[in-house]
Amino acid sequence: MKTEYRLFLGVAAFLFVTAVVYWFWSGAALPQYDWIGTTALTLSGLLCLMCGGYFWFVSRRIEPRPEDRLDGDIAEGAGEIGFFSPGSYWPFGIALAALIASLGLVFWMWWLIAVGIIATVVTASALLFEYYTGTRRTAEH
Repeated sequence: MKTEYRLFLGVAAFLFVTAVVYWFWSGAALPQYDWIGTTALTLSGLLCLMCGGYFWFVSRRIEPRPEDRLDGDIAEGAGEIGFFSPGSYWPFGIALAALIASLGLVFWMWWLIAVGIIATVVTASALLFEYYTGTRRTAEH
């Protein structure tokens, strides 16, 4: 996790410096300062700072992984990492439901917003419980 937090904090520092430079540069080149670009760069920096802070917080509580150590070997990272779905159509459904909710916000149709939010919750739940369907077998059967 040390690699990740260093990466995110480095990008956050770059974005904050870029926001300051952009602020002064836009003031010199334009008749007024550009608030939109400066705000976007600052919010992007804050998002990276949040992710980097989380990874830093987690890295202090776990043992160093092989990729975090200088003497780490590739073979140390071998083994099962986790379960990854071979393919699912539910992310497309989530995106479609979020699109419906977004269109409801754009055109300010409360019923379309409600339909989109409900559809988003249903499709996200379907993705979450995709592999929990069917009967569950126990050692007693």
